[in-house]
Amino acid sequence: MALPSQLKPIQHHLRTAQEHEKRDPVVAYYCRLYAMQTGMKLDSKTPECRKFLVKLMDQLEMMKKELSDNESITQEVVGNAHIENYALKMFLYADNEDRSGRFHKNMIKSFYTSSLLYDVLSVFGELSDENIQHRKYAKWKAAYIHNCLKNGETPQPGPIGMEGEAYDDEFGAEGGGPSEAPHNPPQSQPSFHGHPSNQPPASNFSNIQIPPGSHAPANTPAEIPHPEGDVRLTPEDFTRAQKYCKYAGSALQYEDVGTAIQNLQKALKLLTTGKE
Repeated sequence: MALPSQLKPIQHHLRTAQEHEKRDPVVAYYCRLYAMQTGMKLDSKTPECRKFLVKLMDQLEMMKKELSDNESITQEVVGNAHIENYALKMFLYADNEDRSGRFHKNMIKSFYTSSLLYDVLSVFGELSDENIQHRKYAKWKAAYIHNCLKNGETPQPGPIGMEGEAYDDEFGAEGGGPSEAPHNPPQSQPSFHGHPSNQPPASNFSNIQIPPGSHAPANTPAEIPHPEGDVRLTPEDFTRAQKYCKYAGSALQYEDVGTAIQNLQKALKLLTTGKE
């Protein structure tokens, strides 16, 4: 069924879904979910758009049934991590090729596809600043290298000018105004800067429940419900634990100790018992 012209903005996300049908059905599913949600906002009134979106909904329902035993579909936190890891992997591959001065169709496509997958991440909620930066940089890089090759020019590798500072100002005009992009280069280093100067005094921590065994030397396990040996963790478990640690890291950035502890405890429980 042909895509109505009003829904043109979702055509590339739908194509990405098609390309991943066999390779990674989870990616295909979330690309279609994003396309459907965005399509509804674009035009859900016109008969041809309505018809197209209903068909897309049916397709999503079918995929949901087929993938009903896949945690990336049934659990949002796992799905979110799956798409984010995939987007980052494509971004880093393209970025690596770019910095090494290897310009080719495949790396342009990787940059572009990663930017589409950062769009898709919005089905899980607000994008992090880092993801917004990556999306913007990937979109711009894909267009820039594509145009250079088309015009027979040699692209400049890596972030242009001062390690990527300039692209934000120069290219900020397209793809959202200043509100969505803080002025800093894409962060290749983790964004957890400790600020020892403004840390709350230790007395604030007096009301925290310290788990038994936490003051023991590092090699004595705290009270663990099962020894690690007999727990079989799936790749999804690792992904989820990673996600909880990431949430804890973000919480610490905002000095939100409670949330950090909660997420670290979830990660620990998952890694020690294999259950949430």
